[in-house]
Order: sequence, then C-alpha cells, then structure tokens
Amino acid sequence: MAECNVDPYEFLQIEVNPDGTLTRHRHFPTADEEPPDSAVFTKDVPLSSTKNTWLRIYRPKQLPPSTPKLPIIIYYHGGGFIFVSASCSIAHNFCSKMSAQLPAVVVSVEYRLAPEHRLPAAYEDAVEAIHWLKNESQLQAAVADHDLSRCFLMGDSAGGNIAYHAGLRATKTEPLKIVGVILHEPFFGGLERTGSELRLVNDQVLPLSGTDLCWELSLPHGSNRDHWYCNPMMVDENTEEGRGVGLFGRCLVTGWEGDPLIDRQRILVKMLEGKGVDVVARFREGGSHGREAFDPNEAQVLLTVISDFIVSSSSS
Repeated sequence: MAECNVDPYEFLQIEVNPDGTLTRHRHFPTADEEPPDSAVFTKDVPLSSTKNTWLRIYRPKQLPPSTPKLPIIIYYHGGGFIFVSASCSIAHNFCSKMSAQLPAVVVSVEYRLAPEHRLPAAYEDAVEAIHWLKNESQLQAAVADHDLSRCFLMGDSAGGNIAYHAGLRATKTEPLKIVGVILHEPFFGGLERTGSELRLVNDQVLPLSGTDLCWELSLPHGSNRDHWYCNPMMVDENTEEGRGVGLFGRCLVTGWEGDPLIDRQRILVKMLEGKGVDVVARFREGGSHGREAFDPNEAQVLLTVISDFIVSSSSS
C-alpha cells in the first residue's frame, strides 16, 4: 500500500473550530438567477424555515404540445456532506441542463451540512423534501405539468448516499410514487480498505485521507466508518431501513474505474441485486470522481444514461 501523504485539512481547505463548527476556506461560485435566454424556469421555495432548508425547482420553458406530464427528479447535491449548496453553480447548471434535456421537473434540495448538523440531519431533510412533494396544492403552486406517478430520487457523491438513505426511509407516499433511484458515483466507505482505495490512496481528486475526514465530520459522534450510514453492508435487517432495501424498485448506479470509490459502488450493486433490486450499473473506464462536473461531453453522456433509465423505468 502506498502511504497516504495528503493533509486532509489542507486538501479540503477547512479548519475545525473549538465549538465543532467549520471554517470553510474553499468557496464555490453560486448561481441565483437564470439568464433570460435560459431553457428553464427556476423557483426557490422554503422547505423548513427553522432549519433554513429550501428547494430549487426547475422546469423547461418550452415543450411540444403533445408532451406528456413530466417526471419529477428529486436531486441531492454532492460535497462530502460538508460543502456546497443547491445554489452552487456546478449543481445548478447540471440541474438546469437535466431539466431542459430530459425533460423533467427537477427539485434540488438545500439540506443541512455537517459537522454543524451531523447525519442523519441530511437524510431527514431529504425525506422532508419527498413529503413536501406529496402536497399537491403546494407543488401545483410551484410548478405545473408534473407527474406524481413518476418520481425519481437522484444524487451524486455524498448526494448519492443521501438519495440511497432517503429511499430506504421514504415510506408509502401516495400519490407520489418513487419508481427509481439514481446513484451517481455514490459516496460510501468502511473500515476495511478496498483495492481501489489502496490503489488510489493519493488520488488528486479524492484522496483517502480526505474521505476519512469527511466521514469523521459527518457521522454521529462516537461512530466509525462501519456505521451503516457509511457502510451499507452493516445495515440491520430488523430495522425499517434494512427491510426497505428489498423494496427499492429500480436503481441506476454510475461511476468511473478511476474513482477510489469504485469498489464500494460495485459492492453496493451486488448487495442490491442480492436483495432482488433491478439494478442498472454503468461503470466506465478511466475517469475520476466528479468528472462530469468539469467535462461537458461526459456530462452529456451521463444525461443520456439517466434519460434512458427514466424512460425504461416509466414503461416497466
């Protein structure tokens, strides 16, 4: 094993304060308004005023007259549980393109970040967003032409972890019907190192020391990386969440061979398949964690894969 020589605090550009909060020196550009020539409308609506959580809703401006009602994608952004916002330009631009091209109504969730709000806070916010969508009049006031019978949960990286756990926690939510879960390069871990983690221990995008620190700051106090929030292999089959794995419906898992998390993602796919879940796995050669955020061509490939999954899930 190569020695991990990346200082995680310097890599993540953070300082942990005595009160347990973070000083974040890494700042991400935000997008608060769509330009006039944008292909989508956006609308921000509050989710919980006490928690300071909210939703950003995207809807295409122009659709052919014969277009059926649009599927709904509830989207959870990445950022290691400790960074980024639904208003971050990377998340905003991706959701905008996804809404316009699929087409779909996209509901991006501003959830609480760790360590100020450790897990399961983000999961609770994720489920609260699902329940918000159950209120037909509330949703109708925000966006029309949606199809509550075709709802998908989606997240990338830490957002993929959140989408997974939200899917386990979401009970029957009629008239809302979750027909699929989309996990793009989902963020999971564990105490025992995988081959890809050891091989890419000093990865420039996602070094092992950085992922360890994200988990240290995000998991409940006193937990290690074998907590089932981090390691889904440790789920208690006797809990509601544990029993929920087999009720997942269809699931799309995507990732890159050049991502240190790839082995975790393959293990997740095998576990889900063993529970009877209809899994579509799309793992590509090379690449890196977060490749689509910086490569428009790869982002377009991902959108095509997502579109195919939504169409096939809607017709199955």
